[in-house]
Order: sequence, then structure tokens, then C-alpha cells
Amino acid sequence: MAGWVLEADYQHLAADFGSLDAVFALEGERITKDAMSDVVRVERDGVRYYVKRYRKPGKGFRRYLSRPRVKAEWQNLKQFAKWGIPTADVVAHGLEREHGALKRGALITRELVDTVDLAHLAKKRDPRLKDRAWVEHVMRQLASYTRTMHDHHFTHNDLKWRNVLVDGEGTVYFIDCPIGDFWIGFMLRYRITKDLATLDKVAKRQLSATQRLRFYLLYRRRERLNASDKKRIRHIVHFFEGRE
Repeated sequence: MAGWVLEADYQHLAADFGSLDAVFALEGERITKDAMSDVVRVERDGVRYYVKRYRKPGKGFRRYLSRPRVKAEWQNLKQFAKWGIPTADVVAHGLEREHGALKRGALITRELVDTVDLAHLAKKRDPRLKDRAWVEHVMRQLASYTRTMHDHHFTHNDLKWRNVLVDGEGTVYFIDCPIGDFWIGFMLRYRITKDLATLDKVAKRQLSATQRLRFYLLYRRRERLNASDKKRIRHIVHFFEGRE
């Protein structure tokens, strides 16, 4: 059983993106490849698209999950857009099952033009990270979008700097979220802390203590810390101790 959706705005690309068979036959610039999936970049009419294809579902029970990674990824990107969080435009998506198990699946997104991930900026020691006004502008967006997710009881679960893009205007985009999900209770609190700690792993090497505190206050939408904030900050700072 196969299901495939090509979004209305992209029906003119049906010859290339109109079915799973067509998508798995596509050739393009290889971006990544591993045992489970590959990503290629193709260009049509001057626009570039990223095609992510899953050929293996994983081991054991993962083969039978009702929401495999590829499905979670397209649903989460659409959820970001619904919440007003800038993200990659989903062009097409779908999957095929065989005897109840995932056989293959794919997701196509439109390229976010003139963007670079924050991890790349850090690696290259980009001078923008030393520009206080630019950092403040980016932090405000990042804090707001992270808080929006968490207010909906949703966590990214892989909120690394490489999964946060920024364009030439300093606009922030969230991408690559195949393991994001909704949580309640203790697990929600734990995973919120994990999201914040994941962001801080690079921030602690790139930003000042004042800037990191500023980010947290923006996230909390307040001017000063209370006792609960101080406790959470301790958890954030020590979250990955012994695991790195």
C-alpha cells in the first residue's frame, strides 16, 4: 500500500515529483547517504529541492511503527509552519508499506535560499557571532520559536545548532525534526530541558554568559530569574555532563 501527496503549488513538477517511483528514480547531487536513507539535491526551473528517501525502516518493531521517521519529519515541518515557525516548505511526501511494515518513504522540501546553519557559523568563526545586535536579533527569534514549541507540549529532541538555519537578513528557520514529538508531565519537562541544553552545548563556547542568560530570559518571557528558573538553569548546564 502506497500513499503519496504532491502539494497543490507544485503540481507542475508532477513528472519528477508525482509518485514514489518517480522520486526514487531521481538522480541529483548527493548530499548525504547512510544505511537507512539518502538525500539528493535537484534543480528544476531555477529552484533547488532536497529529496530525502528512506529505503530501510530500522530493525525490529520500528518497521511497524504507525509514524515512521519520514512521516514524523514531514508532519513536524508542517506543524512548525502552522505555529508560525519558519521552516522548509514541504513539496511532496509519502510512504509505502508492505505487510504492515514500512517498505520505503520520501520527503521533498524546497531549498531555503541564502541560508546557513548556526553550527557552520560557529565552526568558521563567523564575525556575525561577535556582533551583539545580530546575536540579539537571532536569539529573540530562536527563543520565541523554542518557547512556541514547548507551549504546545512539543519538543524538537535534536535542537542542535546545525538544525537551525539563518538567512542573510538574520531570519531563523527550524529544520530536520524527525524525532520531535508531543509529551506530557515529567517527560515533557525532561525533554524541554534537553532541548535547551542541546542549544547551550555550542552556545557556551560561542556566546558570553550574559548572552546565554539573555536567551533564557527571552525564552521565559521575563526580566529576571526566579527560584524555578535557577533550578532549571543548573539542570541545563549539567545535563550532558559525563555524556560528552
